[in-house]
Amino acid sequence: MPQDPNTSASAAANADAVFDSVAELFGLLSTPVRLKIIGALCHGEKNVSQMLAEIDTTQPNISQHLATLYRAGVLGRRRDGTQIYYRLQSERVATLCRAVCTQVAIELEGEGEVLPHERLLPAVGARTR
Repeated sequence: MPQDPNTSASAAANADAVFDSVAELFGLLSTPVRLKIIGALCHGEKNVSQMLAEIDTTQPNISQHLATLYRAGVLGRRRDGTQIYYRLQSERVATLCRAVCTQVAIELEGEGEVLPHERLLPAVGARTR
C-alpha cells in the first residue's frame, strides 16, 4: 500500500520539530554551571547563597544562569522576604541530567566495560579540545 505523501511530510515536520526542541534543550544544558545548579536543586529548593556554597562560581554568574533556566521554564522560584528560593520546575530535566551524568561518570571512572558503540564519550585517544 503506497504511503500518503501528506502523512510522510507531516511525520518529517514532526521529527524536525522534535529534533529542534531536543537541540534547544541540550543547548540550554550545555553549560557546566547550569548542570551543577540542576544537581544542587535535585533534593529541594535553595537560595543563591546556599547554591554558591556548593558551586564554585561568582554570584553574578550564578544569577545569570538561574535567570536563563527560569526563563526556559526549568526552574521555578519564590520570594521569602529578601531571599529568592529556586526549585526544579521540571523533574524530567533532572531525570535526563542524572541519567547522562551517571553514564558519563561510569565511562570516565572505567567501571564496567562499555562497548565502543554504546559509549556517550569518544574513545580516550579520540577526544578533541
